Amino acid sequence: MSSKIRKISFQGEPGAYSHQACHEAVPDHEAVPCATFEDAVEALRSGQVDLAMLPVENSTYGRVADIHHLLPESDLHIVDEAFVRVRICLMALPGVALDQVTKVRAHQVLLPQAKTFMRRHGLSGVSAVDSAGAAADLAASGAQSEGVLASELAAEIYGLDVLARDIEDHANNTTRFLIMSREPNEKHRSDHMMTTFVFRVRNIPAALYKAMGGFATNSVNMVKLESYMVDGVFTATQFYADIEGHPDDANVQRALDELAYFTTHVKILGVYPADAEARDQQG
Repeated sequence: MSSKIRKISFQGEPGAYSHQACHEAVPDHEAVPCATFEDAVEALRSGQVDLAMLPVENSTYGRVADIHHLLPESDLHIVDEAFVRVRICLMALPGVALDQVTKVRAHQVLLPQAKTFMRRHGLSGVSAVDSAGAAADLAASGAQSEGVLASELAAEIYGLDVLARDIEDHANNTTRFLIMSREPNEKHRSDHMMTTFVFRVRNIPAALYKAMGGFATNSVNMVKLESYMVDGVFTATQFYADIEGHPDDANVQRALDELAYFTTHVKILGVYPADAEARDQQG
């Protein structure tokens, strides 16, 4: 009897960097493309897939703002993280040479990441909704003077020729992804664990400073702290944090207890093994 094929959702067209992340991090899962981040999350919540792959930040571009708003309300759990090198390829129709290309299309986030190469070759950039989608459109259009910036996986899927590889300005250009599940990661323990949570501080003087004090005094390393508005109100601020350690660790438990005293809301989004090797390379 054959076992059920497990699936993982991602936002974008086949060949997107999120698709690449699925291939690299969970190669035993079938990757399912979704039009939006909300669709990828809903596919998981409804049971259509077993996991979801969501980008949270890029080393060149910064954080993916939509995800910070989406995660706390999703009722899903972070169970792993994956770091994927964003290797940008210039691709065109088969038989087209680099000197024939005058215009390239890509997602607006990707275009600035290869500006040195584009300037050197006199290429003008045109923003697209999705880089992999632009590759699909190029394959169907027959445009000889156009190229696309996307992953090598996209070139393979849509039958395009790669004219240049690794053209990104920064050699360490990396996107961090979070792997989501309907159930928390309660069994997997490793030497290096991460805990991600969101919180809102009480309306008292120096509340954030006091809330963070417990992490310092208990030697808990906070590797990320970001704020963002809630419901479009300037005075309603939520904080997103990543710390090293597990809530069951004595020092982490003490720090979280102190955090709770100075906050009105704390929600743990996930406890998961850190990709220690990737984090060392990023650091």
